[in-house]
Amino acid sequence: MKQKFDIIQSTCIPLPLENVDTDQIIPARFLKATTRDEKFFGDNLFRDWRFDKDDQPKADFVFNQPDFCQAPSEGVHQVLVAGKNFGSGSSREHAAWAIAGYGFRVVISSFFADIHKNNELNNFVLPVVVSEDFLAELFATIKADPSAQVKVDVPAQVVTNLTTGRSESFEINGYKKYCLLNALDDIDYLLEQKAKIEAFEAGR
Repeated sequence: MKQKFDIIQSTCIPLPLENVDTDQIIPARFLKATTRDEKFFGDNLFRDWRFDKDDQPKADFVFNQPDFCQAPSEGVHQVLVAGKNFGSGSSREHAAWAIAGYGFRVVISSFFADIHKNNELNNFVLPVVVSEDFLAELFATIKADPSAQVKVDVPAQVVTNLTTGRSESFEINGYKKYCLLNALDDIDYLLEQKAKIEAFEAGR
């Protein structure tokens, strides 16, 4: 979903697992879909972890636990906090579609697979890379208090654990930052530059 990014303050859903690959984020059978409907992919985010073979919620998975069962579309938990090496495996963009479709606007981890990281950015999900120490502290904070919040200041490129007050800076490509701040995809950006492109062509 195209939304302008500014300062996001939200509770989080913790997923303290390392090496979560794209097949776990969105199982391969859903790649056959002929739709890019956000709800379809969001409904199937972590499908095999969230539901059993009878399509009943698995009580032990964090998304189904009482403190975290509300989806971000309900105004909470806009941030997913994930373990190291998030989004490894295949390059399927469907994984980013599923994360965005569920309603997450930010994913925080200490390391992202490069292709998945770019897929998130292209689908208006901000991947925030933090130190392993900051990530561990954030997991501990959420475990102690599921209502704990983080603040992600996109213009300043700073993420803050509001419980402890600890902050870290994060990197983001300048072009992608501009696009997120202005809710522009690559085509939107080119259209925004139309007058400049036409002026350049006219002067050739």
